Amino acid sequence: MTGWRLERSVTLGVVFALAMQTGGALIWAGAAGERLNRLEAEAELHEAASERLARLEEQIGQAREALSRIERRLDD
Repeated sequence: MTGWRLERSVTLGVVFALAMQTGGALIWAGAAGERLNRLEAEAELHEAASERLARLEEQIGQAREALSRIERRLDD
């Protein structure tokens, strides 16, 4: 039974390729992190806008009810 053997000689091309892949992975991870930060900030803005919109919708509903009461009183 023969076992596997590890050569101790590593070519400069292999070292360069590993360095390039590692650098590319770090750059990609940094860009992905930046995109996530930007999307989270944008989501917070949309959340605040949606809350304001919900409040406005409620206020409009109340204004319509008040207008209906006023119109009924005028018709009487």
